[in-house]
Amino acid sequence: MALPGRITLWEAGPRDGLQNEPGVVPADVKIELIDRLVDCGITHVEVTSFVSPKWVPQMGDHNEVMAQLKRRPGVTYQVLTPNMKGYEAARAAGAEAIGIFAAASESFSRRNINCSVEESIERFRPVVEAAQRDGVKVRGFVSVAVGCPFEGEIAPQQTARVVKQMYDLGCHDIALGDTIGVGTPGKIRAAIEACARDVPLEVLGGHFHDTYGQALANTLAALECGVTRHDASVAGLGGCPYAPGATGNVATEDMVYMLDGLGIETGIDLKKLVQTAWWISDRLGRPPVSRVAKALKSKCL
Repeated sequence: MALPGRITLWEAGPRDGLQNEPGVVPADVKIELIDRLVDCGITHVEVTSFVSPKWVPQMGDHNEVMAQLKRRPGVTYQVLTPNMKGYEAARAAGAEAIGIFAAASESFSRRNINCSVEESIERFRPVVEAAQRDGVKVRGFVSVAVGCPFEGEIAPQQTARVVKQMYDLGCHDIALGDTIGVGTPGKIRAAIEACARDVPLEVLGGHFHDTYGQALANTLAALECGVTRHDASVAGLGGCPYAPGATGNVATEDMVYMLDGLGIETGIDLKKLVQTAWWISDRLGRPPVSRVAKALKSKCL
C-alpha cells in the first residue's frame, strides 16, 4: 500500500509528556518549550490540561500557561478537558481546541476517571455540544486501544465500538492510544481496520507509547493503513499516571527522522527539534530517551 505523502504531527510533550514528571515544571519553561516546538515547524501542540490539580498537580498552572502563551497564526494549541467544568475553565482561558478522552477498557476507565465507558461518553456530550456551539475544535482520544494494564489484550471490535461512539458524539479526529505500549504492528493494523469499518479512515490517528520499543514500527503499520495523523512527544517525554510501567510516547525526533527517510513531509526542522529535545531534557536533569537526539547531538548542538 502506498504511504501518504504528508502527515499531521501532534506534539504531546508539553501536556502528555510533562504531566508524568515527578516534579512540577515551571510555567515559563513550559511556555518556552511550546515556543521552541512551534519554531521547529510544529503546527499542532497539546499545551496543558484543565484537570483538577489534586489529580494532576503538574498541570495546575494551566491558567498561567494559557495567559502567557504566544499564539501564532496557523498553529493549533489544544488543551485536555475532562468534563464540563474543565471545558468552561478552558474557554475562559481562551482555548480554541480541546481534547476529550474515553477508554477501550472498562477497568481502565474506572481507574482513570472513576466511571464506566458509557458514562464517560455521556459526560462528554454537553462538552462537545458546547464546543460545537462555540466553534471550538474537538479531538478525541481512546486510551488502551490494544492493551490494558488491568484487562490485558483488547479486542479490535471493542476499540472500534468506542471509536464509533466518539465519532457519533461529534469527534471527527480520534487518536488510538496504545497507552501502555504493548501494541505490535499486527495489533495496530487490526485495530485500525476494525475502526475503519465504522468510521472514515481519515478520522483516525495514532498515539503510540514506546514501552516495548514498538512505537516506530506501529507508526509505520498505521501509515501503511493510510493513517495521516500521528502523536509524538519531544525527547520521548511522558507516560501515564494510571498505567503502571508505561513509558513515554514515541519521541518526536525519532518519528521525524523516520518520516524524512520515507519521503513523507512534516514541515518540521529535525536539527531544531533535536536541539529542543536536549534543551528540555537538560531542564529536567536527564538525557532524552530519543535515540535520534542522542545520535545527532554532536551535529546539532
